[in-house]
Amino acid sequence: MPIKPENLARYPRDWKRIADDIRGRAGQKCEGSPLYPECRANNGQPHPDTGARVVLTVAHLDHAPENCKPENLRAMCQRCHLTYDAVHHARTAYATRRANKLTRELF
Repeated sequence: MPIKPENLARYPRDWKRIADDIRGRAGQKCEGSPLYPECRANNGQPHPDTGARVVLTVAHLDHAPENCKPENLRAMCQRCHLTYDAVHHARTAYATRRANKLTRELF
């Protein structure tokens, strides 16, 4: 998943190395997610269920980019990462919409 510019400062300078280490630990395969615990899609190959080319990402299980302890990081394919983050994304999107609405009402 691309890092949003506004979150870039929350990641350590050596994030690329950390992420590469996590993908290496996983053998370049998805480590699964709660919804798809048996997923082992191979990085760069067609996903066995979706057919899309797998881009192996690294998920922060607690959604905090500052916490880069190995036990908080998991290699995930796009499907697993997006479904894992779905509730978090919905909450942050709601908070952003609400803040924008309040700002518009003030001005």
